[in-house]
Amino acid sequence: MTLTIGDMATDFEAETTKGPISFHEWIGSDWCVLFSHPKDFTPVCTTELGAMARLHPEFTKRGVKVIGLSVDPVKAHREWAEDIRATQGVTPDYPLIADSDLAVAKLYGMLPAEAAGKADGRTAMDNATARSVFVIDPSKKIMLTITYPMTTGRDFNEILRVIDSLQLTARHKVATPANWRQGEDVIIVPSVSDEDARKAFPEGWTAPRPYLRIVGQPR
Repeated sequence: MTLTIGDMATDFEAETTKGPISFHEWIGSDWCVLFSHPKDFTPVCTTELGAMARLHPEFTKRGVKVIGLSVDPVKAHREWAEDIRATQGVTPDYPLIADSDLAVAKLYGMLPAEAAGKADGRTAMDNATARSVFVIDPSKKIMLTITYPMTTGRDFNEILRVIDSLQLTARHKVATPANWRQGEDVIIVPSVSDEDARKAFPEGWTAPRPYLRIVGQPR
């Protein structure tokens, strides 16, 4: 089963570098970013885990919990963390799920259900599709999915930008345009009539087309 935007994030129990978790309980009332890796000690993923560690305070500031997943056991994760510290200058301070039996990767559609074997019998290329990011809201609904090729490192600033948009648009009846950044103009969603828009945005808006109503970002 492949999970898509709008689906409920499937609950699971797993061992992590921070101890055992029940996923929904661990998320609690926060937002969550789950990002996966095909194997420990892989070069691009090493840089990504370091990049996320450096940005982790920005996610925390937004009420977002971060959790990684890699198709290997906890012992390997902890050894990998030492390499990340040595090469990236920072140690991941968020949990990393041990998925040595492929259970979570299969549950989230990152590997096919018929994928055979366990972590120690599979290479990173065998698990190449375990390169996904899921953003999950406090109701446990999936709000974003992105899957990257193994040769392209993820841009976690882009994930932060999307979270800023998701959190803003969850509070106000607006959408964010291409390349939007925090503080820039937004778009009034089509489901809001002009009459209701005048109440919500009394200072008005610009409309180069009737369906494209541009307004300052609500606070």
